[in-house]
Amino acid sequence: MTTTHQPPSEHASERVPKAADVNRIDHVVAVLSGKGGVGKSIVSSLLAVSLRRKGYRVGILDADITGPSIPKMFLPSGIQLGNDPLGIPPAVSRTGIKLMSINLLLRSESDAVVWRGPLIGRAIQQFWTDVVWGELDYLIVDLPPGTSDASLTVMQFLPLSGVLLVTSPQGLAGMVVHKAAQMAEMLHVPLLGLIENMSYFVCPDSGKSYEIFGPSHAAELAQALGIPFLARLPIQPELTVLSDTGRIEDYLAKEFAPIVEQIEKAAQAPRLPPFSIDLGGL
Repeated sequence: MTTTHQPPSEHASERVPKAADVNRIDHVVAVLSGKGGVGKSIVSSLLAVSLRRKGYRVGILDADITGPSIPKMFLPSGIQLGNDPLGIPPAVSRTGIKLMSINLLLRSESDAVVWRGPLIGRAIQQFWTDVVWGELDYLIVDLPPGTSDASLTVMQFLPLSGVLLVTSPQGLAGMVVHKAAQMAEMLHVPLLGLIENMSYFVCPDSGKSYEIFGPSHAAELAQALGIPFLARLPIQPELTVLSDTGRIEDYLAKEFAPIVEQIEKAAQAPRLPPFSIDLGGL
């Protein structure tokens, strides 16, 4: 369990209950990419959808504070959050996935979030401590690209079960995903595997596959990192339409079966204690 009760005190009856008193989150999985534009948020969303279809209680924490996209994919008409005396209530999707994103707290989804790193870090911490997640089997954390403050906050502050890496066939994406993997290793966060997104496109007329962004090197990259290569995900126009209209839960996502299997396997492994590094000299 990732949240604990405080020991009772003489004034326990006077203490105001908080979200941490009811939150019970068994496994926290972060999704990370080295660079933007590789479909990390799509992978986070479809992983949550696939886990939910298997009967798990699932939530998504959108830690991409300056580029949030999770609510757009799940909520076709938006949502206005209600009130909860324990903390911030998450939005709930049509199939029961709990969602928290900065876009749910803005007046308009197009409002820019122009914050420095410390503010972003505090917002992510509040999404963990102050949101009333309740009981979840899996919380998926959609990280921003790269190895900046937000990713560091998540890896140091949240009790992660592991990290999924997302890349694309371009050589540049493969190069920078090494940096993301190195960051996770420095912080002693397990790497669960590598996913290559936008690997190919299947022509609907001929059924022939085309590697639009070049040949795949993901298997070699996974081998170099010493982690499982979980899937090559195709370019799917249908997925784009469903995501843009808040109906991503309608996508079948059959290609996510081996990814979910790896997540379930990782859930059985003992969790390492949180680990911090001193970055004061950087």
